[in-house]
Amino acid sequence: MANASSDGVARRVVVVGYDGSELLDIACVTSTLDLAVRVAGRALYRTELVSPNGQPIRCDSGLELHSHGSLQRATGAIDTLVVSGGRGHEAAAADPAIVAHVRRLATLARRVASVCTGATVLAAAGLLDGRRATTHWHYADALARQYPSVHVDARPIFIRDGRVATSAGVTSALDLTLALVTEDCGPDLARIVAQALVTYLQRPGNQAQMSVFTAPNPDHVTVREAVAYVTAHLATTLDTATVAKHCDVSARQLHRLFIEHLGMPPGRFVRRTRLDTAARLLSTTGHPIGLVARWCGFTSLETLRQAFVAQYGVPPSQYRSMSTALSAGPKPARSRDAGGPCPECQDS
Repeated sequence: MANASSDGVARRVVVVGYDGSELLDIACVTSTLDLAVRVAGRALYRTELVSPNGQPIRCDSGLELHSHGSLQRATGAIDTLVVSGGRGHEAAAADPAIVAHVRRLATLARRVASVCTGATVLAAAGLLDGRRATTHWHYADALARQYPSVHVDARPIFIRDGRVATSAGVTSALDLTLALVTEDCGPDLARIVAQALVTYLQRPGNQAQMSVFTAPNPDHVTVREAVAYVTAHLATTLDTATVAKHCDVSARQLHRLFIEHLGMPPGRFVRRTRLDTAARLLSTTGHPIGLVARWCGFTSLETLRQAFVAQYGVPPSQYRSMSTALSAGPKPARSRDAGGPCPECQDS
């Protein structure tokens, strides 16, 4: 795995919590980044949890989290600022001190993100004015009414508008954080982290909050093993015989099991997974289309183009330009404090 930046400095991620934060909103971000560090064996990220006055955070569940420091005293360059959500989001958004310091820290950050109702705090800080944003579907109408300058879209699980990203309810923070890891370090690390989290597929941001793309999670152990193998080895040969051999079954038996449990043969599942993953990468990163094609197992750019035209009616380049999901945007200048793109991403 690559270092976090060319000078080896870990990316500093500051997570803002407050009384009434949802524990999962925080943990989905911090645990995913910690797992990325452990998988890579290098200090890719350095995560800090801050709270008002550095006080313990009383979460929705009743548990308390001890912060690393005070929101008011946090300073210095930040790679990513993340504001958590929870039932305390309205009180946090109404607190002038919290809002002011979130706004201040945003000026120090390369990118800013929110989880679930954390979007309310970003909106109160003026960070979503004129931007497209999402939040948990249950709170989307309230956010739109209270902040009419924010273009609220309750459909996607996460959205990136410029350097600001917002995500939907709770565990969509996993999808957003995996997308940020992909953006920083490429899909290989993100895919391994997703496997370790028992997340079979990383959902693209433009998937609906109620999307069936959370599947497949078949009951049959052999089908589960095959699905996990396919999603982790998209760049390799994945004909039915190869996948069946990995699962220690015959090609005929694997075909029968896929029809029974997934409603499609293995070959169609592989093609769909490759196309879905390519679409996610085109929407969420700035990686060259040829590189995306190779990562997803397409034999050529033309093969990828034909697949996109058949599925979406447009070629990959047009899909990327039209996409309203996460976009990597222009690459920021490297900063010794905040960290720059991984060496493996430099050619993208």
